[in-house]
Amino acid sequence: MSNDTYTIQGTPGIAAERFVAIRRELHQYPELSNEEFETTRRIRSWLEEAGVRILDVSLATGLVAEVGGLRGGPVIAFRADIDALPIQEETGLPFSSTHPGKMHACGHDFHTAALIGTAYALKARESQMKGTVRLIFQPAEEKAKGARQVIDSGALEGVQAIFGMHNKPDLPVGTIGIKSGPLMAAADGFVVEIAGRGTHAAVPEAGNDPIVTAAHLVTALQSIVSRNVGSQESAVISVTKLLSGTAWNVVPETALLEGTIRTFDEEVRQRVLKRFEEVVQGVAAAFGTTAAVRWIEGPPPVLNDPELAELGLAAAEAAGYRAVTPVPSPAGEDFSWYQREVPGLFVFMGTDGPREWHHPAFDLDEQAIPVSIGFFVKLAELALDSLQREDGRKEGTPR
Repeated sequence: MSNDTYTIQGTPGIAAERFVAIRRELHQYPELSNEEFETTRRIRSWLEEAGVRILDVSLATGLVAEVGGLRGGPVIAFRADIDALPIQEETGLPFSSTHPGKMHACGHDFHTAALIGTAYALKARESQMKGTVRLIFQPAEEKAKGARQVIDSGALEGVQAIFGMHNKPDLPVGTIGIKSGPLMAAADGFVVEIAGRGTHAAVPEAGNDPIVTAAHLVTALQSIVSRNVGSQESAVISVTKLLSGTAWNVVPETALLEGTIRTFDEEVRQRVLKRFEEVVQGVAAAFGTTAAVRWIEGPPPVLNDPELAELGLAAAEAAGYRAVTPVPSPAGEDFSWYQREVPGLFVFMGTDGPREWHHPAFDLDEQAIPVSIGFFVKLAELALDSLQREDGRKEGTPR
């Protein structure tokens, strides 16, 4: 696709083609979670080239930068994730991954390029900015560890609101999915280890078969969603792995189940997790076996601040883009950890892609890069204005 028609709304003098090229370079050299050393070096080089300030924070990979603050004012943050996935690329693109078994199959190269473009655009108008925009290039989103690493580094200190986005292949370019409340799910993983008593398969009564327990568990766990989650609520329980046995004529000693639970509400989440434990223990006991549950804590649900969602809608309209109310995604996203610290807004950016996230042939329409930059720049402007007015009202309140 030719990129000579790419334009960034409201950012004259900023060439969108530069950030398309940056996206393609990042795509060629993907790095996995907490291994993004060369990715970090590239990002640093591109930001320093534009004179963007790099902050000194304790991150092994990823970095934090700032634009603005010359006249004081509020502080907001924008976040992009920078890690890739352990997937062999099958796109056939001329800029395909040069690292076997590693690929930007979730579009984090796109997110990073868009935030670098936002940094360039904001730097060009830095003298007029009414506050500070902090730019977070976060590692290890795919492992759901990076956001907490950033928080532990102190990078959110002083931040009053945070914004982020994820590409959305099923939305057209120029369309932005914006809504208040739940947008993406809490993503918890589970490992259930069942212990029985092995025996010869011809005399099963001499043992306690963990496979029978596991089979009943797969079915019984589904009753949690159908009988403990209300019709206006939402939850998904998926058993995705079942391992047991080594021979056709031996009842084994153990069985193992793994899977995931997705919820959009914290109260529902805790109810489902509690009921899960009860069902596992009850079914195991019914068949004379024992079971242990190990949880793999994922990120909480992405819950958007209503006032920031209104700002997002205003920014989309002001930038000339179409805002829609998206269907919440059951995928997880560790941006939610930031939202537990400060108010936040996470949006879906239309990229009109041929495949879903994590597919070996995942790609996106690069015209979404200038759309993202234009939206972020306008959102930063509106958010800083709004927070400055709010701070002014607080300062003017009689004591």
